[in-house]
This record gives sequence, C-alpha cells and structure tokens, in this order.
Amino acid sequence: MQRRHAVVAGAGIGGLTAAIALHRRGWRVTVCERAPEPPTTGAGIGLAPNALRALDAIGVDAARAAGSAVPATMGVRRSDGRWLTRAETSYMAARYGMPPIAVPRPAFTAALAAALPPGALRYGTTVTGVDDAAGRPTVRTAEGPDLSADLVVAADGIHSPLRRAHFPAHPGLHYIGETAWRTLVDAPDLPIPSMSETWGRGERFGVTPLADGRFYLYATALAPAGTRSADPRAELRDRFGSWHDPIPALLDRVGRFDPADVLQNDLYDLAAPLPRLHHGRIAWIGDAAHAMAPNLGQGGCQAIEDAVVLAHLLPAGDTEAAADEAVPAALAAYTAARRDRTDAVRRRARRVGRLGALRNPLAVTARDLAVRATPNRLALRGMDDLFNGFRLPGPNRTP
Repeated sequence: MQRRHAVVAGAGIGGLTAAIALHRRGWRVTVCERAPEPPTTGAGIGLAPNALRALDAIGVDAARAAGSAVPATMGVRRSDGRWLTRAETSYMAARYGMPPIAVPRPAFTAALAAALPPGALRYGTTVTGVDDAAGRPTVRTAEGPDLSADLVVAADGIHSPLRRAHFPAHPGLHYIGETAWRTLVDAPDLPIPSMSETWGRGERFGVTPLADGRFYLYATALAPAGTRSADPRAELRDRFGSWHDPIPALLDRVGRFDPADVLQNDLYDLAAPLPRLHHGRIAWIGDAAHAMAPNLGQGGCQAIEDAVVLAHLLPAGDTEAAADEAVPAALAAYTAARRDRTDAVRRRARRVGRLGALRNPLAVTARDLAVRATPNRLALRGMDDLFNGFRLPGPNRTP
C-alpha cells in the first residue's frame, strides 16, 4: 500500500487549494512553482459566497486565515459619483448565507501554503512538460529531477504551457482590448465603507476596502496590447484624477514608495472552451482551464471551485496506487461537472466587460439608464446562479 501522488504545477490560489483538498483526501502532494519565493506584493481578491462555500467544504476558513473586510454596501457608480446600482451587504448575506469578503492576495496565498505539509511546496521549480504516454505521468522540471505521479494538476496560469502542449489545435487566448492596473494602498484615515466599481467611457475604476486599513484598487482602459507608461502613477492620475471622491485621494497614495507596486496586465480570456478539462491523467484548473475576464470577480472563485470538485471526485489517496481506472474515470467526471459551468461564466464575464467598456456617449447614457432602472433585488437575483452555483457532484453533496 502506498499513497497516490499528485503533482500540482503552479502555486496560485487554484493550485494551492487543489493541493490542500487532495492532501486532506489522503494524497501525497508536490506543488511546483516557478517563482523563486512567495509573492509579497500584488493585489486583493474578492471571494464570493460560492468560493467561500467551496473552501468551507475542505475546512478552509478564508476570513480567519487571511483576514477579511465586509463592506457595508457594494455597487456601481458613474465617474461623477452618482450610484447606478447599490446593494446592502447584509441583504446579500441573508440571500446567500454569507457575504462576499475581500482579502489581500499575498496573505491569502500564504495562508493556503501554510496548510500544506512541510516540503510539499517547491519554489523555484519550473514544470517544463508532462509525459503521460505510459499511463502514469512523468513530470519534467527545468531544475530536475523528474517526478513520477498518479495525477498532474495543471494550475500553470493563463499562458499555461501544459495547455498549449496537450491541446495544440486550440485557438488559445483572446485579447479583450483592455489593459488593467492593480495595486494595494495604505489609507486607514479614509472612511470608505463601500466596495465600488465606477464606469466611465471606456474606463473603469474599482475600490475595495481590506481589513488591515489598505485598499485594493484596480482600473481598466481600452488600449492596444502591450501599451505601457513609464510612470503608472501619472498615467492613473491623468485618467482618473478628476473622478469622484475618494478616487483622487487614493491615487495620491499610489506608488508613493515604489512604482513597481503597481501591476499592469493586458486582459485576455480563452478564445473558446477547451474540448475537455483533462487529458490522460492531467487535469486543468483555473486560468489554465478557462481563463476569463475579471468583470464578475469569478476568476479565482472558479479556480477554487475547480480544485474542490476535482479532489472530491478523485479516489482517496491512501489506497493502492497501482495503475487503475479510478483516476481517469474521475477526471472524465470532473470535465462533465465543470466544463459547462466555467464556460458559461467565461462568456458572461466577456459580455459584462463589453458594457463597462462602452465609449460612445449615447451608448454610455443608455447603459447607465438601463442599470439605474433595474431594481436592486432583480439585479442581485441575476447573480444567484453564480453565488449559489457551487455543488459537489453526487447525492446530497450540496455544502
């Protein structure tokens, strides 16, 4: 008897969640992360009720692990500050059983990493390929040695080399037409109780309060791929410095100590769904499986769902690890459980992004009037399939 071994490529939120879930199912896990050390800078992440419910299913309390902030209200505003829609967080908590929370991404990933057994997480280890022709995968790493596994979890991100290698005919990524900036700023003196996203003409700005007095800020703008400014702080102030309070005050704190703390990434999603989310004994999760625009705040949430469902469907790890059909059958069930849901979210996120990126003044006015005319309860009801959509496959498996 020996424990089944899973190799996870990538130590992002999806990869770490998968490793925890598999470890708690009795698997031996090895997480290979090409970065030399854990991230110390970055941004925040919103965890919607569906992600929190999935984490709870594997015994992870995100709020206790990483701290959290629960805003009093959430909504969308115009650049002059007028609310287009706003919902009380207490109403969301009553409707979904818990409110969404926001956590600093570095703290959250550190908390997930701490839940793994010693030695399971290997930084500075780059997965270069997987040979699964013999039925039991061999994972190649740039640093060596090779790793033998019963399962490989491809959590290697939006540009997933493993996706390209095993689905060479897939069209790959689609540029959405927008670039995005993200940063964390210290502003404990600013009383900002709301989580908001402000829509302008082809530009958006988001403000999310965190529990430690910092704020997660993000902004998007239509731009050709690869567009970069030498001074991201000046670029943000030029674009958004005349927008409503507290955006100018928050921008005053951006890059005060190190402009490199402002992250900029062009936005891509997957051009088409993968034909399946597995190949042999390899399973794809998160951005590697279904990269999506950030417009619904569901990229990380769906990665967490993937990880928990995958581990739930796999056989227990503390049994005979001989080559059998239990793992391939479980991966086929994983594709059946996750492919349609994640692709629906991907397509919906793209549609919402097109609304937020409108530039024509008449179209923007029509959009704003339509959003304002939609009752809050009706708008929130439209999120039910997202926030109540997490299910563990099988009878009586709803968390």
